Amino acid sequence: MANFSKSNVPQFSVDVYQNEYLPEGGREVNAIVTVTATGGGTIGSAVAAPHLYSPGQGPSAAVAVLVDCSGSMDYPPTKMRNARDATAAAIDTLRDGVRFAVVGGTHVAKEVYPGDGRLAVADATTREQAKQALRRLSAGGGTAIGTWLRLADRLLSTADVAIRHGILLTDGRNEHESPEDLKAALDSCAGRFTCDARGVGTDWEVKEVTGIASALLGTADIVADPAGLAADFTRMMETAMGKEVADVGLRLWTPVGTTVKFVKQVAPTVEELTGRRTEAGPRAGDYPTGSWGDESRDYHVCVEVPAAGLGQEMLAARVSLVIPEPGGTSRSSEAESGGGSVRNLGAQGLVRAVWTDDMAASTSINPQVAHYTGQAELAQVIQQGLDLRKAGDIDGATAKLGRAVQLAGASGNADTAKLLAKVVDVVDAAEGTVRLKAKVEEADEMTLETRSTKTVRVKK
Repeated sequence: MANFSKSNVPQFSVDVYQNEYLPEGGREVNAIVTVTATGGGTIGSAVAAPHLYSPGQGPSAAVAVLVDCSGSMDYPPTKMRNARDATAAAIDTLRDGVRFAVVGGTHVAKEVYPGDGRLAVADATTREQAKQALRRLSAGGGTAIGTWLRLADRLLSTADVAIRHGILLTDGRNEHESPEDLKAALDSCAGRFTCDARGVGTDWEVKEVTGIASALLGTADIVADPAGLAADFTRMMETAMGKEVADVGLRLWTPVGTTVKFVKQVAPTVEELTGRRTEAGPRAGDYPTGSWGDESRDYHVCVEVPAAGLGQEMLAARVSLVIPEPGGTSRSSEAESGGGSVRNLGAQGLVRAVWTDDMAASTSINPQVAHYTGQAELAQVIQQGLDLRKAGDIDGATAKLGRAVQLAGASGNADTAKLLAKVVDVVDAAEGTVRLKAKVEEADEMTLETRSTKTVRVKK
């Protein structure tokens, strides 16, 4: 385990789980890499004691809360009130000394608090001022989320802090800017701050909200009942306050002749990282993982190695963790420059390949690899099944969602199994035999789609 010399900063460790044995002619090597951060001053996903930190203690952070104020937030009228209350609850959870701002979003983005392109510093006075400003929020106008994100980026970039984070709430579709405009905004903001996204009610587009969270390495979820917003916002802010290190990169080095087939996060959610690689010197590349507190995540690494003879072995990949040096280049500028000044966190793991004629050894699938391969397929077949259902392909949807029920049951993913049971009638879970329900609540279908990428860890 690495020792990283700063108080209240997690220590990182890397563990590799794999079956390193390949048959003669075998070339594909799979490994599950578990990255664990400990000692960052958090308990679970929440800060042990918000407000007990004084300025200058713990990590420096800046947070922007982006609240949808479009006309649809007035239907029902309680929705806007719930959004104001949720934002107030999030502000109450801010640690003393954290920089923050509130943005109101319609077809344009407006600074709600503190204004003048600034960030406020959280204390008892500024929290109360911000909550007073929230009372002036009213609904009216359209929805252009890219403009909200760009304003959040401008505000957050004014602070010289370790952690930059956004919390975004929307209740509708992004109808007042093109998909290309939203993508351009996400591309511009990626690597500059992380962002959690929430859809409230059932009139928003799941793929838009999950796409925002994915691009900005945050979480996505549905809050079907606006009354649940305050509790959800509080949990999100507690988690944000627990982050201690930003811009952690998973660095993968591979020897000559080895090809990276894919790198994906597989727990706590499935997140494809392959296309986000930035080159980091000869035969090495960095994959962004965002901000970390006390937590553990799993990654599936798959590489293709050159063929070798029986009895030979090789290092197929080396995994390490890096962060930008203080005052060094940001991750976004690293991508452009092909490198940047980074610090290695010391923890590393090795992925090996050994060629053998022992059939039992070379055909055995590592339990972690098998489990997460199934979890990734589970997320995929749920998405495919729901898309086929919307397209009217009943047989195709039934087959895909039946496979999802089978995978959820086999892997012990009880939460996903419960969500599937609201969309299909399960005849035989083990065989994946199901019938589509004739009537499905829209909130249940959207919840299943939004949470389809959530996974469970391997059973011990």
